[in-house]
Amino acid sequence: MALKIPPLFLTLLFMLLAWLLAQLLPDVVLVVPLPFSLLVAMAGVVVCGAGVVKFRRLGTTMNPIDPTGSSLLVTTGIYRISRNPMYLGFLFLLMAWSLYLGLLTALLVSPAFVLYMDRFQISIEEQALASRYGDAYQDYMCRVRRWL
Repeated sequence: MALKIPPLFLTLLFMLLAWLLAQLLPDVVLVVPLPFSLLVAMAGVVVCGAGVVKFRRLGTTMNPIDPTGSSLLVTTGIYRISRNPMYLGFLFLLMAWSLYLGLLTALLVSPAFVLYMDRFQISIEEQALASRYGDAYQDYMCRVRRWL
């Protein structure tokens, strides 16, 4: 499973799961104003977009399936705040969707997304980057958190 499914597709799968849970297990209703859900979604787009723009400007790969293709260790911009801003942005989008659905069961999908991404995507990427960039990546990991 590791590095086999693109993270954007995974995000969409988790959104579908949140919707299915909201349909099958309706329970505690969350009254969340639509503007708040939209604000969380916009934060997700901005955070993810900042990561994409930084990678493109520096000319390094954004391919999450093959982290060994990285040509540069990016530690500036949004990467000073999060080692994984694109995944953080996807999480915000998933949370916004869950808030929009308005059921607690839908919101519980977000921690599952984080656990899955940590285990099957991020940890493998980090191994590849540590192997490629050595002490520089280890120092970066000590300074900047994985998510926030």
